[in-house]
Amino acid sequence: MVRVVGPAAVAEHFRGRSATVTGAGSGIGAALATALVAAGADVVCADLDGAAAQRTAAAATGRGTALASSLDVTDAAAVQALVDDTAARAGRLDLMFNNAGITFGGETEDLSLEQWDAIIDVNIRGVVHGVAAAYPLMVKQAATGSSGGQIVNTASMGGLMAAGLITSYVMTKHAVVGLSIALRSEAAAKGVGVTVLCPSAVDTPILDKGHVGLFHGRDYYLKGQGVRHPLDPLVFADQALAAVAADHAMLVTPRTARIAWRIGRLSPGFTQHASIRFVAKQRRLQAKRAGR
Repeated sequence: MVRVVGPAAVAEHFRGRSATVTGAGSGIGAALATALVAAGADVVCADLDGAAAQRTAAAATGRGTALASSLDVTDAAAVQALVDDTAARAGRLDLMFNNAGITFGGETEDLSLEQWDAIIDVNIRGVVHGVAAAYPLMVKQAATGSSGGQIVNTASMGGLMAAGLITSYVMTKHAVVGLSIALRSEAAAKGVGVTVLCPSAVDTPILDKGHVGLFHGRDYYLKGQGVRHPLDPLVFADQALAAVAADHAMLVTPRTARIAWRIGRLSPGFTQHASIRFVAKQRRLQAKRAGR
């Protein structure tokens, strides 16, 4: 049975906890940091864009606190230093949200090797750097008899199902899901929790970035999939904190995403044919936008 945690229990779970959120300058990261502070956590809002991280920290209100930090998650030493500094200041690190990510959308043959390298560095290595910095520390914390902590990795529905025109993104998010589920099975006996977040169609700035060729993110993620009302990042953040408080292995949201995921598991052939048709539809939309 899936454990459900109410708002009061969520607030109790996060009150006084020390947390780091990467990619906290906008979108899901900013929403997670905001929700954590509201729940009473002391949060380091880290982002490559230090000014954006500062805006998130300044806007966050609640029983918790927020500090801003400029961080490049592709720099392993910098991630380690941030985790060490956070733990030294707070006395421990309770929560590591590896959320920073980028996307590229378009025909795979149009992607440059530099773009492949960039998305691997941020979406995969960035998560690995966060895990490598935080997980050993959390294992040591648990060995002292206290709560070890929790690692929360942001993946995507793209990490559970595959669709063309976002091939590099899908690859990296599958890696994040695999890392998270495997690590969870290892970490359970060591007192450390691991949760992976797999949302679909969240209304964030990533929808408007990483376009290659005629690709258009909002057409692809929203219009192409018939999504009239993308998930508000703050709503998703509340769902994510409830899943973390309940120590769920995975959060798949919204309901339509869970249904699609289950269909894909039951009938992968059907899902593959649907994906082929979806890509063909996207190409027609792109051609229409280009006026051809």
